[in-house]
Amino acid sequence: MKKKFIVPVALSSALLVGSIPVSSVFAKPVNSSEVSSVQATKEWNRKASVPVFVKERFAEKFSSSTPSNALNYLKKNEVKIGIKNPGENLKVKDTQTDKLGMTHVRFNQSINGVNVEGAEIIVHFNKNNEVVSVNGRINQTIADDAVDTTATLSSDAALKTALSSVKAPEELTYEPTAELVVYPFEGENYTTYKVNVNFMGDEPGNWFVFVDAKTGKVIDKYNGLMHADEMKTQKGVGIGVHGEHRELHITQVKEPNAGTKFALADYSHENLGGIVTYDAHNDNISSNDTLYVGNSAAFIGDYDRALVDAHYNSEKVYEYYLNEHGRNSLDGEGMAIISRVHYGNNYNNASWNGRWMTYGDGDGKFMISLSAGLDVAAHEMTHGVITHSANLVYRNQSGALNESFADVFGALVDDSDWEMGEDIMAPEAKAKGTAVLRSLSNPNGVVVANEERRSYSTNGGVYPDHMDEFYNMPTSVDGGGVHVNSSITNHAAYLIGQEIGREKLGQIYYRALTVYLTPNSDFSDARQAVVQSAIDIYGEGSAEDAAVKSGFDAVGIY
Repeated sequence: MKKKFIVPVALSSALLVGSIPVSSVFAKPVNSSEVSSVQATKEWNRKASVPVFVKERFAEKFSSSTPSNALNYLKKNEVKIGIKNPGENLKVKDTQTDKLGMTHVRFNQSINGVNVEGAEIIVHFNKNNEVVSVNGRINQTIADDAVDTTATLSSDAALKTALSSVKAPEELTYEPTAELVVYPFEGENYTTYKVNVNFMGDEPGNWFVFVDAKTGKVIDKYNGLMHADEMKTQKGVGIGVHGEHRELHITQVKEPNAGTKFALADYSHENLGGIVTYDAHNDNISSNDTLYVGNSAAFIGDYDRALVDAHYNSEKVYEYYLNEHGRNSLDGEGMAIISRVHYGNNYNNASWNGRWMTYGDGDGKFMISLSAGLDVAAHEMTHGVITHSANLVYRNQSGALNESFADVFGALVDDSDWEMGEDIMAPEAKAKGTAVLRSLSNPNGVVVANEERRSYSTNGGVYPDHMDEFYNMPTSVDGGGVHVNSSITNHAAYLIGQEIGREKLGQIYYRALTVYLTPNSDFSDARQAVVQSAIDIYGEGSAEDAAVKSGFDAVGIY
């Protein structure tokens, strides 16, 4: 297959419904026996993702907070932790020291040097080089059942199978990757190639396809679309979607026979690859996307407005993470922040595809330009932060946490209220009573948008605010309810924020996301991570500790 790769400029999660518009995303409802079968499968394979949370009452001191000493601790305490032969079955993934002076060593579980998908353990040292806690998730079935990690299928053959399975178009946004992993699925541990395929078009996708490395069969797959030589950056101005006056950072560019023009490209921030905004031309062909350039430093035309807001809001979100959390861009290392605006036709969505943000213009009836929402930009960019930290798997409870953390930081950056999407709803939608997409303060006050999703409701078809109202969806519908069940943990965050304020909420949640959560974390893991983060920063028994526990108690996460 001929593959045309366009120049990459940033895994994928859409604000609303993933890869396709709200009106067509929902699968047929399943009957109660099918739901029971899904739950039974989860129970049957429960040892494939066992939660670990050990908190040392009497911390063990080491000479230094190094990966080797973290491993020494795990070897000494393998019965308590539940990992057999940690020296053989763990690989160091990374080591980070935070502003509290704590060091966090993250390990991948592995067998014969091959990573076990989603299985990670984190050892936490305090500033005195004492191990104070360990958390994460491990696969205990591997210890009882050896896995043959040899591959008889080539990675090229796996790639070909993956491309075919997701009906990938000829043009891909970046070169696909294939990594050999052990993949727990439906009670068995398969040696597979984890192939990542990313493309735009009418139905954009950031697919993860697991191809059996022996038989070539597709074991599982899911769409993770969580959806010039001389340049001088200067100040410019623009008008946003709602008519706001925007001060912008732009760049002079010189085009042959055209003189000096001005691009929505900001290179004014130290150690940042830039904040750059592209015009997607509404044609669904990524290779046609172009850096948006105007004839003057004032971007005031009607077509400019959505591009102006995307550029302006990207800088605001970048500044939030830098100023509040000391994080330099989405990856923490200064990666360029890329937006592509005017995507698709009547496209009611925005997404992060692993490398950049994409904004539709809306259909004018349900939504207007999605780049108009600062909370939308913060939501999508937070998916980027999640990709480069906890990397929460985008389905079921871990996927709902992915959405929830994106919503929480969306509400923290756009701090005028606790609602999501109030600035992108069209007048017609508002007239019909749909003024927001989701509400952290009152989830039950917002009706779930589609009838088929509502069919899984236990509460009259509104967003849930308690585990009693959890929507038991199969993964074929909204990835197992990632956009719906996220409202439960959203509401917990709101209740905590009401007690301790937005700034402390942000500090606690950022720490939980970047220090404690792992790819397969569920709601219970999130409670433990947020509680421990509050204790780390404010102390055990503090008002902040009590507020966090109370917030999760109130939504039924114990």
